[in-house]
Amino acid sequence: MQSFTGELVLGMSAAFTGTSRGLGIELYRGSHAYFQYINDHGGVNGRRIVLRTLDDGYNPDPAVENTIRFLDDDSVIALYSYVGTPTVARVLPLLVLERRQPRSLFFPFTGGQPLREEPYDTYVFNLRASYLEETEGLVSKFLDIGRSRIAVFYQADAYGRSGWDGVRRALRERGLDIAGEASYHRGATFDESMAAQAVIIKDAKPDAIISVGSYEACAAFIRDARVAGLDVPIANLSFVGSENMLELVMQAGGDELTRDLINSQVVPCYEDLSLPAVREYRELMDEYAPPAPKGFDVLGYESPRYSFVSFEGFLNAKVMVHILQRLGPDSHSGSLRRAAETLNHLDIGIDEPVRFSRDDHQGLKDVYYTTVADGMFVPLKDWSQWRQ
Repeated sequence: MQSFTGELVLGMSAAFTGTSRGLGIELYRGSHAYFQYINDHGGVNGRRIVLRTLDDGYNPDPAVENTIRFLDDDSVIALYSYVGTPTVARVLPLLVLERRQPRSLFFPFTGGQPLREEPYDTYVFNLRASYLEETEGLVSKFLDIGRSRIAVFYQADAYGRSGWDGVRRALRERGLDIAGEASYHRGATFDESMAAQAVIIKDAKPDAIISVGSYEACAAFIRDARVAGLDVPIANLSFVGSENMLELVMQAGGDELTRDLINSQVVPCYEDLSLPAVREYRELMDEYAPPAPKGFDVLGYESPRYSFVSFEGFLNAKVMVHILQRLGPDSHSGSLRRAAETLNHLDIGIDEPVRFSRDDHQGLKDVYYTTVADGMFVPLKDWSQWRQ
């Protein structure tokens, strides 16, 4: 069994290029800021944390190839912060089949169900709430204000179908069904037209829309939906990358296109300075100004100073450090899993404790809601402005 000596190497396969590059880059940047802080203060029991990155472009085949490389490398103690349901779903069987030196995947950026169910839940630790919890929350909020004709715009893959299924389940529990739906292909760009999808959904006469997609496609849909006259609230799941999406929407139509937008989030707002973790995150992001991973400083991409995605990466790193600190110098991959499973009521500074157990590998459950005001996403407390 693999022993941990020297550096503590984590393997991260994510989208650092392509239309979803902002997700991988920002998740990395948030993690890097905290890991760098820990390394500058002596590391974990004297050992440096190294975050090794490989690009998969948000495509399953490269994610599989990257994972095999990590699993074949005895220095990689765990997989960490992968991005996306279609990519993670494809690598899960590798974790089950890896008998020689089994590794766990910690804190992937996805709320998909496969990694939360047998047999894969044994090998995956999730920090964020699931898509079922996000969609249940959005459906419940819309129904509370009298909006029961909910349509879904979604990415035609495992991620999109996971969110679509969450909306369907939440509605059927209340005797309702999806009012209308339209999909798009993974990798769609902001320059592509979503007019056909907008017309399909408009014909269903919805009074609310839930989008399950990536930021370029969702921004394009918002643009074309408003042109088509769809004057209803449009909600997006946390995976969309709020700041990246909002930047594109602003480019397309300024403040006019930002009205009636709602995004669910799985971390608190990084503007809530009452939270210790927010203050620490902002301080370390400013101090280290973490760059994109080496070799992936993509031309034309500019990182936001703060974002929900980089804040999530920061919290992922914070919890990962707590787990690593529980290990002795002769620890191995099995003890890493046990160290995680014994975390109970860990305070990371967000007013929600992190808990793991042998039977529950999801550390946080809360879902937060945001809307756009003054050109940025802010906490949403009062939904009455959309009451019907």
